[in-house]
Amino acid sequence: MRNNDLAIKTSSSHIAVSISTRDLLAYLNATLTPEKYKDYCPNGLQVEGRGEVNKIVTGVTASMALLEAAKAQNADAILVHHGYFWRGEAPEIVGIKQKRIKFLLENDINLLAYHLPLDAHVEFGNNVQFGRLLGLKIDSWVGESNIVALGTLNTPKVLAELCRDIEVALQRKPQVICSMGGDLAQLVNRIAWCTGAAQNYMELAIANNVDVFISGEISEQTVHLARESGVAYIAAGHHATERYGVQALGEHLAQKFGLEHVFIDGDNPV
Repeated sequence: MRNNDLAIKTSSSHIAVSISTRDLLAYLNATLTPEKYKDYCPNGLQVEGRGEVNKIVTGVTASMALLEAAKAQNADAILVHHGYFWRGEAPEIVGIKQKRIKFLLENDINLLAYHLPLDAHVEFGNNVQFGRLLGLKIDSWVGESNIVALGTLNTPKVLAELCRDIEVALQRKPQVICSMGGDLAQLVNRIAWCTGAAQNYMELAIANNVDVFISGEISEQTVHLARESGVAYIAAGHHATERYGVQALGEHLAQKFGLEHVFIDGDNPV
């Protein structure tokens, strides 16, 4: 159902089982191994709430809209991909940051966030889940911490058809930049992808001889790289491409520990 531009999806039945916040955190850290990554933010428990978790809400970003929706769902914990305390941001807890953290503390809700560990995980990761959504077979991984997936289509198709598949799967039209002299009728088979804001890996994708690179966002220089390299670029949406990892992880936690899990998708055009 939808409520104030939030899509709410309950993925498991309530079994009235709880787990301590400490044990949940230990399991998530053991599963996602955040210590392996040089990340831009702290991974794990970012704001501590109640000591027992029975109901968990997952979402892409810990916006106020998500926090309020989680409270309405009587969540004990919120698990997100984009949390707080990013490298380079002002350390003071004021303004929007203060309002969000105050809300969590007043309502005794835990906030757990995993960034790169959730992108790259071989089972629950955004890249794996996005690949499955499009029917992409992963052949190998490249980049720091194996963050970029390389794979092939089950059957080669023209670029226009791949774009239509992405639009249907994500329910949003992607932006595509064709190679110089190329067009949407060009045949593609070998694909690289990395969800979110991974356009800076375009040159790495080119070096790996792919036909197309898919990510979430696009920068000015990405256009020129695509036009001059012969490798098409598809910007499918930062938020849109990263809805699936945290959702899969939440479903896994529900099944493993008997928790109630609700995925809440906030509308985001980027």
